[in-house]
Amino acid sequence: MGTGHGHGHGQGHAGGRHRWRLAVSFVLIGGFFVVELVFGLLSGSLSLLSDAGHMAADVVTLGAALVATRIATRPDTTGRRSYGSYRAEIFASLLAVVLMLGVAVYVVAEAIGRIGQNAEVSTGPMLIVGALGLAVNLVALLLLRSGASESLNVKGAYLEVVADTAGSVGVIAAGWLVSATGQVYWDTAIALAIGAFVAVRAISLGRQVFAVLGQHVPEGMDASAVAADLAAIDGVRDVHDLHLWTLTSGMNVATAHLVTADQKDHHAVLDQARDLLRLRHGVAHATLQVEPADHRGCDELNW
Repeated sequence: MGTGHGHGHGQGHAGGRHRWRLAVSFVLIGGFFVVELVFGLLSGSLSLLSDAGHMAADVVTLGAALVATRIATRPDTTGRRSYGSYRAEIFASLLAVVLMLGVAVYVVAEAIGRIGQNAEVSTGPMLIVGALGLAVNLVALLLLRSGASESLNVKGAYLEVVADTAGSVGVIAAGWLVSATGQVYWDTAIALAIGAFVAVRAISLGRQVFAVLGQHVPEGMDASAVAADLAAIDGVRDVHDLHLWTLTSGMNVATAHLVTADQKDHHAVLDQARDLLRLRHGVAHATLQVEPADHRGCDELNW
């Protein structure tokens, strides 16, 4: 048996490298949430309250992401977590999905319940708080943008802030339209639009999260191409039991059985296969079993 060793727990961990960005964003969003909630209650604006509710989800999501990056880098002392706790980040991303969907449902329900009612909305606080919220969210977006392409955990937080930025724009638009037309239904309509936008973002992220939890082949990777490349290594006759999945963002894993010529140098095959997986397919951790052509043990497996 062989493996591309050099496990280096935490070193290839994408979310951990951006922890400070999550921390700064958490402080900014958390501080402004209090401001938006207070003025949302004072103004009676549903769009402002819906955005405050979404910002509350941001605070929880960012906090969970921070905790997850800390948990993911802890070494296992129980001997029961052979892959460590890297999946904590994926579960934090799943929490972000649940919270975003919850906020979307709440906003839509509140907006429908307000239809036909004569609500009073103060547009001044909406415009001021909406503008301040937009500024805070733009700073958080700039902080999280670079990490969103590397870590699902950071991406979950980033998408939360993207949706909240859209919410701030919606609050400003609602305040201006209500002020200009005197029609309060603009506040309700834009609140519905914010809810729909948040739901779409949540579903998109949820699909990626479940792909990781379901141990699908990593996005952008072709399993048949990986098998063909391994089979093309000098001395390899066949490749079977190939499995490819993502442990957490930036950490792809592979296992495979390589059937070789009887007298082939197994060390050379292992080295070539390890380098091929790492350099061509982005798999840094591979566990490879080399078998002679007359080995029949795998034929006994029934799954």
